[in-house]
Amino acid sequence: MPAPAISFEFFPPRNLEASFNLFETVQTLGAYRPRFVSVTYGAGGTTRELTRDAVATLTKHTGLNVAAHLTCVDASREETLSIADQFAAAGVTDIVALRGDPPKGANGFTPHPEGFASSVQLIEALASQNRFNIRVGAYPERHPEAASDDADIDWLKAKIDAGASEAITQFFFEAETFLRFRDRCVKAGISAPIIPGILPIENWNGTRKFAERCGASVPQWLIDAYAKAQRDGREQLLSIATATELCSDLIEEGVDALHFYTLNKPDLTREICHALGIQPELSLQNVA
Repeated sequence: MPAPAISFEFFPPRNLEASFNLFETVQTLGAYRPRFVSVTYGAGGTTRELTRDAVATLTKHTGLNVAAHLTCVDASREETLSIADQFAAAGVTDIVALRGDPPKGANGFTPHPEGFASSVQLIEALASQNRFNIRVGAYPERHPEAASDDADIDWLKAKIDAGASEAITQFFFEAETFLRFRDRCVKAGISAPIIPGILPIENWNGTRKFAERCGASVPQWLIDAYAKAQRDGREQLLSIATATELCSDLIEEGVDALHFYTLNKPDLTREICHALGIQPELSLQNVA
């Protein structure tokens, strides 16, 4: 069985120490020749300039295909498309177009008076320029703001129809969660590739809280397994084993691409790649 294509998500550094950590992570994981890497936007657009700078640096110095996140939050259409112009000028050809999370403390997403009201509008504007490959988010379990499971599917189809080429899912813990979602997407007429998002669990307590906030269900068997692993000091071994099994189950069901949320920590993702038989091909020497 051929190894899947892989991609990685990073977040932009906020200080010098974080910058060194990011570039060490990029050097480690870039050796696996990912199909692309993405750089996130903070909630409320808080890392807009940091994202722009990180994307430009990685594009210039690594030779990797860097996909820049772009959101609709707290910016006019002109400001948002100006950021897209800056990405294009830096040599970026891929964008992950998202509505974006509202600023911390906000009760929900409120469009900027002169901004895009939704990710669909942003995708349409980017697609009309015909200069970016556009990816979007997808939710195998109901988005906290969605009216129904079907509403999530309908919204994803609208984003694909607006000009997106493929989707990356929110993380999940059981293969069946993704496989059921994939079947429903096919039934709805969505033919674009849907890449499962994989979150190697660096910190179980933090991951569980994050899952609750974003609507990712946590199976009881996983709760029990981490309770025992924490007592035994074997959390990292469990994280590698569970993520590897999840990826293997997906691959057996025909999944040919995986997207890893690295949290700028390369070790778990590297070990999972090794367990899946994915080996590094080169070393990135020019990251600076």
